[in-house]
Amino acid sequence: MILKSQKFLLRPWLDCDAEGLVAVANNKKIFDGLRDGFPHPYTLQDARNWIELTTKQNDPVTTLFAIEVDGIAVGSFGIILKEDIYRKNAEIGYFIGEPYWNRGITTEAIKMITGYIFSTFDVIRIYAEPYANNAASRRALDKAGFICEAILRKNVIKNGEILDSCIYSILKPAP
Repeated sequence: MILKSQKFLLRPWLDCDAEGLVAVANNKKIFDGLRDGFPHPYTLQDARNWIELTTKQNDPVTTLFAIEVDGIAVGSFGIILKEDIYRKNAEIGYFIGEPYWNRGITTEAIKMITGYIFSTFDVIRIYAEPYANNAASRRALDKAGFICEAILRKNVIKNGEILDSCIYSILKPAP
């Protein structure tokens, strides 16, 4: 699946993306905004492992995209379809390399993915869980039409610091 905008593509990861991924992902600022499963420092082997995971993915509940700008993978976007009593929900997560910040790419990608999820999957609610101190991610979600439902106080630990996190969501429009 490839989703296109005038600024970027959302597409499957390719083996040739590894070096470009390291160039944007080996950044402490990116690590600070993501869950601990995202390594720092981010090595070429980490990139190869990630791409192998995404290209061999046979998981019907997770979809992972590369964010491509000018022919280069500069970030990642993921969709996790929830199960059991949460089966009408999808969680999204993303990052984009620092040289691509403040260009509107993340907001546009969130909007694009939201439309894709609502039109493709049997989902009525999409959510994201940024850290409360991640103003840029929160602003992108706001601009994409998501609503901050809650601030979960002292909910996560990152870099040895206990932080608040937020739940942002958007509901499928009524037909």
